[in-house]
Amino acid sequence: MSEPIISVSGLRGIVGESLTPAVAMRYVAALAATAPPGTIVVSRDGRTTGAMLAATVHSTLAALGREVLDAGIAATPTLGVLVQSLGAAGGVQISASHNPLPYNGLKLFGSEGRVIPAALGRTVLDAYEQNAPKWVSHEAVGSITPLADTTAEHCRRILAEVDVESVRAARFRVLLDSNAGSGSILGRRLLEALGCEVVLLGGEPTGRFVHPPEPTAENLAGVRQQVIDARAAVGFCQDPDADRLAVIDENGRYIGEEYTLALCLQHVLAQRKGPVVTNCASSRMAEDIARAHGAAFARSAVGEANVVDRMLATSAVFGGEGSGGPIDPRVVLVRDSFVGMAYILAAMARRKMKVSALADELPRYEIRKGTVQLSPAKLAAALDAVAARFPEARADRLDGLRLDWPDRWAIIRGSNTEPLVRVIAEAPNAADADELVAACRAVIAKI
Repeated sequence: MSEPIISVSGLRGIVGESLTPAVAMRYVAALAATAPPGTIVVSRDGRTTGAMLAATVHSTLAALGREVLDAGIAATPTLGVLVQSLGAAGGVQISASHNPLPYNGLKLFGSEGRVIPAALGRTVLDAYEQNAPKWVSHEAVGSITPLADTTAEHCRRILAEVDVESVRAARFRVLLDSNAGSGSILGRRLLEALGCEVVLLGGEPTGRFVHPPEPTAENLAGVRQQVIDARAAVGFCQDPDADRLAVIDENGRYIGEEYTLALCLQHVLAQRKGPVVTNCASSRMAEDIARAHGAAFARSAVGEANVVDRMLATSAVFGGEGSGGPIDPRVVLVRDSFVGMAYILAAMARRKMKVSALADELPRYEIRKGTVQLSPAKLAAALDAVAARFPEARADRLDGLRLDWPDRWAIIRGSNTEPLVRVIAEAPNAADADELVAACRAVIAKI
């Protein structure tokens, strides 16, 4: 892997191969060249290579005349809160999210405390390609100042949105699996503020993951038993930068990431009405819940920046991505595992129900995924062929091709990093979802 994977809002790669100090310097210099005047906040997710990259980022920004606020190890949504609350010009989160340990990355934030949108991201990419940093003379070099308390404001904002006393009265025992990522720093503080007894796994943010970092059912098999052994009311499992949350119920059942957004949305819409936004590859549960509460519903293209753009355009009260990423604009315009934990606990306390019962009352669907090797040059023809195969479905080209039926859907999208097509389908049962994925793959394979 000789080249980093670059999107409009970030960069990631294998450290020492596609991600080197020189690449990080060039990318951060591009942000500094395009951001408004002001301070830049920098944080990292705890990976073993994070300190090295942070030193590179700090030095680069200072050498470009920027004042730097060092948040140390902090969750991605916490960085968003810091950028916004401190009035900074932008932020840099050093994280490769759920990628394996050899990876790291840089995620860029704008002054609104959100991942930079596509238009600004393209400006940064242009500056990155030009590779012409404007170093300042010695008297203009910026300072690097550590932040003493990075989580207080984030914690305060979340607590302001839930009935703290009812959650405290329930005295929940909660297992939190931060998996040696950044989530434990605010996670423990927030859960204890909510009166929970916390059983913490991977609480030291060393980046040396206890299990593979993506919070899937397979990777959390061991954690499921630990939830049972701890007699916990719920298990919360974060990815390394804590912008995703998977849920395990009191019986050790993996409820999963798709249900995180649905559980939160059910709780929020019961208390305040307004539009809802998810991306076009998220479960239909959110649409069903919004309809049941009389709320407007809209979809965006895949990607956090796209979801936030649509939320702002529709004045949404809640949104997110089905990959365990709820977004509450009252807290921060970033996917936020801490919002997920607090709102699920608040729902359990308010309705006096176990998390298993809350999940069981939600609309039930099964999602299946597959891939097909395909040259990018053939993608348009593949999408046309799949659309022709299913003329009875409602077709949408917002992001690849999405096909909708009354009780199921499928989306076909080209990969941004590999010569393949991704197929996702959701249906009332696994067999129907598998069949829909297989039918789409069969059409694409003939192109």
